[in-house]
Amino acid sequence: MSFSKPNAVFVILSILFSLIFLRAATATDPLFHFCSSEENFTSNSPFAANLIKLLTSRLPIKVPPTGFGVSSTSQGGDGSSQINGLGLCRGDVSTENCKTCVVEAAEELQQRCPYNKGAIIWYDNCLLKYSDDDFFGQIDSRNMFYMWNVEDVDNPESFNPKVKELLSSLSYKASRISKLYATGELELGGGPDPKLYGLAQCTRDLNGMDCKKCLDDAISELPNCCTGKIGGRVVGGSCYVRYEIYSIVDA
Repeated sequence: MSFSKPNAVFVILSILFSLIFLRAATATDPLFHFCSSEENFTSNSPFAANLIKLLTSRLPIKVPPTGFGVSSTSQGGDGSSQINGLGLCRGDVSTENCKTCVVEAAEELQQRCPYNKGAIIWYDNCLLKYSDDDFFGQIDSRNMFYMWNVEDVDNPESFNPKVKELLSSLSYKASRISKLYATGELELGGGPDPKLYGLAQCTRDLNGMDCKKCLDDAISELPNCCTGKIGGRVVGGSCYVRYEIYSIVDA
């Protein structure tokens, strides 16, 4: 699998791992994270002060009301002290649960990536990302991981095309609405699992065209992880897709 140029702020990695029960992921249980390995900062630097401000006051306030927010801080020092941050909550998550997730994500990032100038963390309910690079409006195709249910379907030849059909329709739908978020379901036609459920979402710094490209690229990664699996997701820094044979959003 190939990604973009090797001079990115974030580590260029693709992580493959499986979960038997994807439902086990909660707001207090991070799905995964990456820390930048390219540049670090010291605890008494202007960058450190700006990062604390971003993670403890800016994003926890800006994100929850609508489920998305971006912020930049650059006080003190020279241009190297500027930091940019982004937060996104899953489209069905309540304002209260969104704030809880963003606050916990901020605390966790400070522990896991204490001196890194770039980092990203994913939870089931939210995503939090920061960098000294101006990444707003750009598709992040470098930070990506997969999750899948280890249980196989009985008939992958008919199941896999259904997954692609559902997620492709959600990619189109999500890219055409302001929230850049869509869910849906598809009848499988008999058997013990009659319905397939799907979700597609982008960070709202992208425009509709870039959102669809990001989602379509994520869908194209499914054969690398999830062929014939009853559930799976491809999660990136700008978008993600997920499918299951049970409902995956709050009513």
